[in-house]
Amino acid sequence: MVTIHPTAIVEEGAQMGDDVIIGAYAFVSAKSVLKNGVEIMQGAQVYGSTKIGDNTKIYPYAVVGMPPQDIGYKSEDDVHVEIGRNNTIREFVTINAGTRSGGGTTKVGDNCFIMIYCHIAHDCHVGNNVIMANNATLAGHVHVGSFTVIGGMTPIHQFVHIGEGVMIGGASAVSQDIPPFCLAEGNRAVIRGLNSVGLKRRFAKEDIVAIQAAYKALFRGENPIKETAAHLMTTQANTKVTQLCHFILESKRGIPFERKNNGE
Repeated sequence: MVTIHPTAIVEEGAQMGDDVIIGAYAFVSAKSVLKNGVEIMQGAQVYGSTKIGDNTKIYPYAVVGMPPQDIGYKSEDDVHVEIGRNNTIREFVTINAGTRSGGGTTKVGDNCFIMIYCHIAHDCHVGNNVIMANNATLAGHVHVGSFTVIGGMTPIHQFVHIGEGVMIGGASAVSQDIPPFCLAEGNRAVIRGLNSVGLKRRFAKEDIVAIQAAYKALFRGENPIKETAAHLMTTQANTKVTQLCHFILESKRGIPFERKNNGE
């Protein structure tokens, strides 16, 4: 059963699954697809070609699916937003559609918790189980790996890639890529160590020991970081270490770290 408040506007053509709830003064566009159990609360707005997965909750006055803040955007461009299952998108969050040049789609995975006033710009790809604290903002084309936590008041520069399982401290400013499993903070943010709490929650001891050894070689050793990563790729069988090193080798914006200030 779909429940729509009398004051809500749901355009003809919108597709809605079972148990969808549309609150007072909410808006849902004709091209929207709302899966089972989605709730669009008071004053929240869903525009354009937007798909929202099962049991995702959009809180009051959040705006999802508006055109990208990109000067190259044209109204006829075929652009989209895709949001997965079981997400919590709190008050005043904004999630913009993609751009034609950037692939056309902004994506948010499953089980994410996006707190108030966060912004996810065009062509961003956010993984699963990501937490963005209040006022964290992603510029265009940012990629955020699964199980990452972004502290409040933290802006992330366009095209930056954040690896899996990263912790970024609040009020940081991230302008370079942050590898998987690391802890970063500061303005500008630099790597301070490993996200030890996140590692202990998710990985076996043998994986943690391998990641710790690789971290020391990469960020405390004498050799250039990409040279060390390439060496570890050929000598380490651990899949998590391989993931870490591959990220570093593929980085386009560089890895921010200072060997003299790089504890754990």
